[in-house]
Amino acid sequence: MRRVFEEELNDLHNHFFQMGKIVNEAVYKSVKAFVNHDKGLAQEVIDGDIIINKHEVDLEKRCFEMIALQQPVTTDLRKIVTIMKASADLERMGDHAVSIAKSTIRVKGNKRDYAIEAQIAEMSEKVKVMVQGVLDAYVVSDADKAKDVALSDVAVDNDFKKIYKACIKQMKSDPDIILGATDYMLVAGYIERIGDYVTNICEWIIYLNTGKVTELNTHNKNDHFLNS
Repeated sequence: MRRVFEEELNDLHNHFFQMGKIVNEAVYKSVKAFVNHDKGLAQEVIDGDIIINKHEVDLEKRCFEMIALQQPVTTDLRKIVTIMKASADLERMGDHAVSIAKSTIRVKGNKRDYAIEAQIAEMSEKVKVMVQGVLDAYVVSDADKAKDVALSDVAVDNDFKKIYKACIKQMKSDPDIILGATDYMLVAGYIERIGDYVTNICEWIIYLNTGKVTELNTHNKNDHFLNS
């Protein structure tokens, strides 16, 4: 009986990791589509979201079934709860990738700022590294690595603030870029939120190890819109 439970749990872990890789690819493609104004690639991200959603629904269903049928306690229960909670965060990350893709579809010949677009691409690369890092930490249940990944979110938040301020500056000096700059701010905001969800998963990895919920995302979200 224990062997069957371990096999089912291991299968859940693998399922979660595969979902994470799909989400990371969706985030990468969505930003690439936005920067390159590639509406075909953006539509690919939108169409692929159904797969991410299915992964999340399947994981949640199987987690509930294992809790009901196996009645796990202590460490085993934490493992299942971690998968269920972290997969929900992955699903939300996929939703933000879709939002970025929809911004690409919506844009119609708006004036562009290549410097800001380069900043957005650089910001998204940092988030991509974060996503891969948290997946690696999850696989080996490495709480220290999870903390390091969460700390890197500070750089992502700083990038958001820089992009936001650059957009405001451009909008003030050039009315023709207002629509485009608004999309830049929205997309940068979506990327920033993806970084926050990665931090949430880092917290679940620490919970898995310690049984304690640790707040790693301590910065004030309202700071993004202050002093701009």
